[in-house]
Amino acid sequence: MIVGVPKETTTGERRVALVPDAMKQLSELGIQLVVQTGAGREAGFSDTDYEAAGAKLEADPKALLNRADVVVKVQPPCIMDDGSHEIDALRAGAAFIGFLKPLDLPDIARRFASQKVTAFSMELMPRISRAQSMDALSAMSTIAGYRAVLLGAAALPKIFPMLVTAAGTISPARVLVIGAGVAGLQAIATSRRLGAVVEAYDTRPAVKEQVESLGARFVELDLEVGDAQDAGGYAKAQSEDFYQQQQEQLAKRMAGSDVVITTALVPGQPAPLLITEAAVTGMKSGSVIVDLAAERGGNCACTVPDHDVVVHGVTIIGRTNLPSEIPANASQMYTKNVVTFLKHLAPEGELVLDLEDEITRGAMLTHAGEITNEAARALAEGDS
Repeated sequence: MIVGVPKETTTGERRVALVPDAMKQLSELGIQLVVQTGAGREAGFSDTDYEAAGAKLEADPKALLNRADVVVKVQPPCIMDDGSHEIDALRAGAAFIGFLKPLDLPDIARRFASQKVTAFSMELMPRISRAQSMDALSAMSTIAGYRAVLLGAAALPKIFPMLVTAAGTISPARVLVIGAGVAGLQAIATSRRLGAVVEAYDTRPAVKEQVESLGARFVELDLEVGDAQDAGGYAKAQSEDFYQQQQEQLAKRMAGSDVVITTALVPGQPAPLLITEAAVTGMKSGSVIVDLAAERGGNCACTVPDHDVVVHGVTIIGRTNLPSEIPANASQMYTKNVVTFLKHLAPEGELVLDLEDEITRGAMLTHAGEITNEAARALAEGDS
């Protein structure tokens, strides 16, 4: 079986889907890795590194896509330099693995189905214990949470830790993390390591123990939360009245914070608005907001996706692809997720698709000419 790794062409994407170290595990299964020339360069992995590991190089992206039994990418397939689409170069019956944004890009699912390609979206990986080592969303969220703190610390005109010096004592920075999922918990841990005083808020009371175990204070707002978590562990959307009360109470917390990191996302929906412009106005001049929900509109009303802006003296960072800013480690972590998933799909070196298996079926977007994921199918049919 041949696994192909094309070069990422999405603007700003520096990760690569498989690093050279993956070759050892794949070769044990009899899998041949074919990598497009220059695919790993932005992440710090040269063509020589891949060749030394036993991978083959291919300069022509179309030839690679047509040759591979399984294609692995980070970003969704896209238009190539000659104007054709990557999906059109895939063979019928081939498989494709990547972050496919199934609820944002319905045309991708339709194209895969039309080409009779079996597509797996890493966002759809079920959150069960058997699939933890394949959970690429959590892996990338870990990187994003860490990077968010570094960006906040760099933009803040003060240092994070308390310092006692001959010139006097410097008070520690105060960090508020909104959303205590994987990214939020990593942001808490990183802020604490840098010496900040940290507090965190989440609509799910169940995460209080995790927040406190990292040395942060759990913020409890006077709100009727109800059922705030879905079966997959994600936060559920709330009512408009809930969000209005939440905004007002969070604004009071933000007024005393130096750095606010927001991570609140609801799968398949625009990011909930948690920070109004009035709340930004109430923050101290020089404060920083790092909005990890910028890709879906942002948790802050003043966020501009892919831009850092200053509003009312507050720096608002709206980067939409933080894992790509640490491409070496992000690629290594993604590789671990993908290789584990490949071993699940091809335990003997050939694809064996058990459509009754929870992992295989859960991550599957298309198969045999059909869109198999119900939400993606409904969206594709409604959008057509």
